[in-house]
Order: sequence, then C-alpha cells, then structure tokens
Amino acid sequence: MNLWQLQEAKSRFSELVERTLRNGAQIVTRRGKKVVVVLSYEEYRRLTNPQRNLAQFLLQSPLAGSELKIERDQSLPREVDLQP
Repeated sequence: MNLWQLQEAKSRFSELVERTLRNGAQIVTRRGKKVVVVLSYEEYRRLTNPQRNLAQFLLQSPLAGSELKIERDQSLPREVDLQP
C-alpha cells in the first residue's frame, strides 16, 4: 500500500517511514484528496539536485557540434493596440 489517509499516517508514522524507505514514495490523502508525498531523503536529493547544470546539459546534447545554425529573426515586433 502506498496510499495513506492523514490520520493513519500520523498514528503509524514509523511504519510510513519504513515503507517509504523499503518501497519508495508514499502518498498521503486528506478528505479523499492526494495532498503530499513522502520520499526518502536520497530520492528527494536526486530530484532536487540535478547532476549537471544547463551549460553541461547543452554541451552534452546530441546536437552539440552538429553545426546547427540558429538565426534570430531581426524584424521588429508587431504593434499592439492597447486601447479597448
């Protein structure tokens, strides 16, 4: 089971933590709606701490070194009438 009602999660918190560590993310509901997810710290860090920054990502992209030419449209933006 990875779905817990809030009251059950509160009263069985130690079990909730153990199941999270053993089986992965656990979902807590309140009034029948999914409201939070309990994750292991390692999973949280993996999701919130990307292994590389944007520059590294672009350099390791399959398009890196492909001599793809990207040109900016030099035309002026269209005029917008702001009056109703």
